[in-house]
Amino acid sequence: MNILIINSGSSSIKFQLIQMPSETLLCTGLVERIGQKDAILNYKTDLVDIKQIEQIENHSDGLQKVVDLLLNAEKGVIKNTNEIEIIGHRVVHGGNSFSNTTLITDAVKQDIKKFGSLAPLHNPNNLEGIVVAEQLFPDAKQAAIFDTAFFQTLPEKAKRYAIPKALFTEAQIQVYGFHGTSHKYVTEKALDYLQLKTSKIITIHLGNGCSMTAVVDGKSIDHSLGFTPSNGLIMGTRSGDIDHAIVFYLVNSLGYDLDKVNTLLTKESGMLGLTGYNDLRDIEAQAANGNEDCKLALIMNAYRIKKYIGSYTAAMNGLDAIVFTAGIGENSSLIRGLVCEDMDYFGINLDANKNDIRSKAIREINTKTSKTKIMVIPTNEELEIAKQAFELMN
Repeated sequence: MNILIINSGSSSIKFQLIQMPSETLLCTGLVERIGQKDAILNYKTDLVDIKQIEQIENHSDGLQKVVDLLLNAEKGVIKNTNEIEIIGHRVVHGGNSFSNTTLITDAVKQDIKKFGSLAPLHNPNNLEGIVVAEQLFPDAKQAAIFDTAFFQTLPEKAKRYAIPKALFTEAQIQVYGFHGTSHKYVTEKALDYLQLKTSKIITIHLGNGCSMTAVVDGKSIDHSLGFTPSNGLIMGTRSGDIDHAIVFYLVNSLGYDLDKVNTLLTKESGMLGLTGYNDLRDIEAQAANGNEDCKLALIMNAYRIKKYIGSYTAAMNGLDAIVFTAGIGENSSLIRGLVCEDMDYFGINLDANKNDIRSKAIREINTKTSKTKIMVIPTNEELEIAKQAFELMN
């Protein structure tokens, strides 16, 4: 069975075509910097490795370019769209409506749209990917895999907010959690690697969106994102944790309307607001050239992560390992170094030489004497989505 995986992020589309149940990867790729003039399209099979830099206006445009490559007579891997039997879509917010992988119907699409206001950088793009895929692959079944599913095990003390109970029971305002497919995948890989009877680990997903999860014996017990994927760590364009009274100050004293505040905090803040850049590669390059704003932003980014490590270690009453994953977590030795600096009280001791080695393998980057394992585990949300879509069909 050929399964096409579409993972539409806030500014990217990851895609893979996987043959199941053999887990044979037929092609993989990434469209990144969507909406910018220098957007990048990567496409790779056993025979070709393509990188194109061009303007890609939106997610619909990006997905169309992906399909054109899949069907290309010389570079493609399929001859007809009916060779793909199911398309698995990552969907960020499912509220309490979805806790499992589900086939997409008109009703499901309406629910995904309904939760768009809670994940404005994601659900609309997820839904657009679904609509375009339905048009381009009319014979394929479409399945939604929700980010929120991994966090069904959060205890009430972690998922409740200190607001009137009716807002929890009736309006369902609570911590939902996001990046669940990634956190689930790297958690299982870490547990398989560590071979511990009991375990306390922190998974750190760092990309344009960022989140951390405290995991005890394979189950999530706390998470940095909440009702929406906006709080917690400093992200590419999202502010992360902020005093909610700032919203009222912006509206009542500075004349902002609520739409402008929402845009400010989700699309104009984070690393972009601090530096003018939202791509960490650009920020690191600018910092290396002496840009003080970029230097400070990197320090602030790492500082926020360090604070969450401390709080989650307290919540779990221990720590066996921390796991870095996703685009920044896997590739930025600078961020990993800043996070692990001066953390010896937690038994976190980084080996600088191991940290500088680039690899796609699961690896330890801690010293031999480090009490806590420091691991880098490449995430594979697409394979996890393929597994769940295949299970759904069978």
